[in-house]
Amino acid sequence: MDRYQAMATFVRVVETGSFSAAARQLNVGQPAVSKTIAQLESRLQVSLLVRSTHGLSPTEAGQRFFERARAAIAEADEADIAARGSGAGLSGRLRVSAATTFARLHVVPLLPRFLADHPGLEIDVVLDDRVIDLVAEGIDLSLRMGDLPDSSAVARRISTGGRSVVATPAYLERAGEPRNPADLAGHEAVIYSQLPSAWSFSQAGTEVSVAVHGRVRVSAAEGLRAAVLADMGLTIASDWMFSPELVSGGVRRVLTAWTLPPIDLWAVFPTGRMASAKARAFATFVEAGMADGAAGHSGQA
Repeated sequence: MDRYQAMATFVRVVETGSFSAAARQLNVGQPAVSKTIAQLESRLQVSLLVRSTHGLSPTEAGQRFFERARAAIAEADEADIAARGSGAGLSGRLRVSAATTFARLHVVPLLPRFLADHPGLEIDVVLDDRVIDLVAEGIDLSLRMGDLPDSSAVARRISTGGRSVVATPAYLERAGEPRNPADLAGHEAVIYSQLPSAWSFSQAGTEVSVAVHGRVRVSAAEGLRAAVLADMGLTIASDWMFSPELVSGGVRRVLTAWTLPPIDLWAVFPTGRMASAKARAFATFVEAGMADGAAGHSGQA
């Protein structure tokens, strides 16, 4: 194994905290990772890692090597791209995480065009509604919605969307349409358990907060969609979540005279690691795709 590969393996071990996790991300066996680190320590004649109850961590020498190696790998990747030129395309593997429903509706459909532009690139899409540890999971770029809980995260906003109260025509025919936020107390709500059950509305400088109630609570957006589309109640959701149905009429917005807080889409990069050219390019690509989608849907929903 050459020096670049050895450095890359060591960096991945430090970032994940274990040989086994690094092996999974590198698609090799754990013995191969252990052997590479042993050979690296032998060549450098210094101990780079120490095992503790929390897993593997770098020694003082290992931490210095890790910081230099990580920077060198990033510089080498950038140099390759610069030498090939912008028209040569990206290569290697890109790991992207996103919420399941959002990715299914708005990210995965964009992949064929991005992959066609970069035939040397492979993309792993990690789908999870929860906030995951980007470093531990080897994620290059995470697409996250809403407020960022970690203020130290390296992130940039790439889109902003609206929120609406939505329900199917069948539910509204059965239960009636709310005319103001207070009417929601008499409706069945499908509650997304990852968000507060009190909904805040504003109109002409007036703000009201309404606590909603419902017999169905779901922990994932796919379940929220399924329950609403089964006529089980109304919900508050980003317009992204129900964009096909808002266009087709499968769901309708209600309380449109009232405003709900918008929702931001962020491109989040692992803290402490230089964002790769692949991650930056994909974030820009998704940003353009979201803008195109918003322009195409304006006036239709």
